[in-house]
Amino acid sequence: MTNFFNPSGAALTSNKDDWETPSLLFRKLNEKYSFDLDAAASDENHKVDNYFTANDDALKQKWGGNVFVNPPYGRNIRVWVEKAYQESVRDPNRKIVMLVPSRTDTSYWHDFIFPHADIEFIRGRLKFEVNGQAGNPAPFPSAIVVFGKEETCLKQ
Repeated sequence: MTNFFNPSGAALTSNKDDWETPSLLFRKLNEKYSFDLDAAASDENHKVDNYFTANDDALKQKWGGNVFVNPPYGRNIRVWVEKAYQESVRDPNRKIVMLVPSRTDTSYWHDFIFPHADIEFIRGRLKFEVNGQAGNPAPFPSAIVVFGKEETCLKQ
């Protein structure tokens, strides 16, 4: 894992694609969706008891129940968003909830998120965690994306 902070405490943007979900945000989402699986986790930062690590290769697994996904934010994020969409089509009676960078100009937003998901843009910049502790604000905006039956994700 790449260090999230440089010596001055400023957030780094390069070489990092694993951003640990802020605990408060996850609790709020979990209260609403009761997640059964954390599809992109590690042994150190998983948010529910049932989770996939990089060694499990979640992209090759079937996802069961309501799923939380904070995918790696690198160039392969498109395949994670596509997988979430495909899993929601396979079983539309559940929710696949993703925390993603709000890069609305990218093709994966136009191909999968805008036409198939509910979107909740997060105001301001999230403070992702490092070893369970809040860091500096992220260098990008974020959004919650919900695949599955239509409903507003956080406003209810």
